[in-house]
Amino acid sequence: MAERSVLGVGIVGAGFIGEFHVRSWSGVRDADVVAVASRTRESAQRLASLAQELDVGSDVTVHDDVRALVRDPRVDAVWLLTPNDTRVDVVRAICDEVRGGAALRGIAIEKPLGRTVAEAQAILDLVEDAGLLHAYLENQVHAPAITRAHELVWRRGAAESGSPYLARCAEEHSGPHKAWFWDGVRQGGGVLSDMMCHSVEAGRYLLTPPGVDPADWLRPVSVTASIQSLKWGRPAYAERLLELYPGAPDYRERPSEDYARAAWEFVNGDGEIVIAEGTTSWSHVGAGLRLSFELLGPEYSMQSDTLQTESRVFLSRALGQGQGEDMLEKQNAEQGLMPVVADEAATYGYTGENRHVAACFLRGEQPAESLRNGVAVAELLMAAYLSAQTGETVRWPVDLTDFVPDVAQGTWNPRR
Repeated sequence: MAERSVLGVGIVGAGFIGEFHVRSWSGVRDADVVAVASRTRESAQRLASLAQELDVGSDVTVHDDVRALVRDPRVDAVWLLTPNDTRVDVVRAICDEVRGGAALRGIAIEKPLGRTVAEAQAILDLVEDAGLLHAYLENQVHAPAITRAHELVWRRGAAESGSPYLARCAEEHSGPHKAWFWDGVRQGGGVLSDMMCHSVEAGRYLLTPPGVDPADWLRPVSVTASIQSLKWGRPAYAERLLELYPGAPDYRERPSEDYARAAWEFVNGDGEIVIAEGTTSWSHVGAGLRLSFELLGPEYSMQSDTLQTESRVFLSRALGQGQGEDMLEKQNAEQGLMPVVADEAATYGYTGENRHVAACFLRGEQPAESLRNGVAVAELLMAAYLSAQTGETVRWPVDLTDFVPDVAQGTWNPRR
């Protein structure tokens, strides 16, 4: 029997999203987590221990420095999960090591690729100059409920009556886990930057035939968008935010948007106008993270909502319950009738994403969702920010290379 090839994966960044990726690895074949690097050794050690506990890696090496991880002979590919404001420098360090002889096959980078179009393009240029395979880690386009419905709609609906014309995608929860996410300068904005990147790419995916790159099927025409600080800019909640996340900005003075909506018009490969609508919120209070998707065409439609779960549990008020997220990400309560997402890593698409990217890297192939998609998403997001700032529809062609949103400059405050 032929010996199996196994891709050795090094994870750079050991925060909240790192745990999701490691948990997803239970469903990934022919790849092991072999190393973890983080700015804090304690965090790296914790993630490495989780990988070993879940049996998705053995003798996982802990590194203090990304360069040492890239030089690790067991590491064949890097998953980069560090905060947005570190991305360009970390990618540059990785690519320097590759040009210096490190035997790396590929790099996969979490969303959003950059805080601006310029940053996203700089990252793509560095990676391509180093000759690496690359993947943009957009988990929602690998969510099984979405991929299966997408395939069925295009095969059974679009084939008979024509391509779909409207995608609606929403991601809503009560807010991020770390102080840096709330900082518009470090993060690159607010909820539009953090979560609309999911919604617009999921919309593009749904509107595009299976196996086709959205860039080859959809040409952007215009976007109309708005942003607002609905909850966390209120004085009482601004104070609460400082209590919850020491080091976060005071949202009375320097807020980021906690609500955003946008509608992009495209011309599709059939020459028809189609629309992708996105709604995102850090001000949603409910059972927890809610992802919803709709796709409409001439004689068909599809819907998906992650809170419409197969399982629910009920816990009465007589039970004393400690806070936690063991039933659902961004869980806002621990009592009453609670939805249970049995396998969040699989439901949200992390398992499918990592299985696909690892298999492509192992075969020496370019993954479908490349860093070029990440640059395209950055341009769509920056156009939405420009529309929200000016109160006008932004139309293509538009040069957004040097554009930095007011939120990302720390000058946006709608309550002044």
